Amino acid sequence: MHWDIEQLIPHRGPMRFIERLLEWAPESVRVALQVPSDGLFIEAEGMPAWVGIEYMAQAVAAWAGGRARSAGREPPLGFLLGTRRYAPQVTHFPPGSELIVEARLELMGDNGVGAFACRIVSNGICVAEAVVTVFEPSDAQAYLESSNP
Repeated sequence: MHWDIEQLIPHRGPMRFIERLLEWAPESVRVALQVPSDGLFIEAEGMPAWVGIEYMAQAVAAWAGGRARSAGREPPLGFLLGTRRYAPQVTHFPPGSELIVEARLELMGDNGVGAFACRIVSNGICVAEAVVTVFEPSDAQAYLESSNP
């Protein structure tokens, strides 16, 4: 399948970090980005490695968007619940470097909670990995309204 990344994820402007969908499958996704030299979160050494968690979350959002588009639906709104074992091998991602972010579905519950094994690859080397847990409510608007007193 070939979609423009903005057809898959809700992130826009400076909060959209991933740039291209490389591969989508029912159980996995691969996306790419070029680390910017300026903008949100950038430090002198580059993008702090902790931002990799958001890269992974946006890859998962692209997977969910592809799943929805494949079924003829609009991409859903989802929420990052957390990560386990985030293990960056670097402190920063260098400006200008291309990163490939991969997410593989590990489990998806009937309640909308899912877990994905994710990794970030630079020049063929894994530079970060984690298990990312997400929540996709069946009705995101109702969920947001019920969470707001």
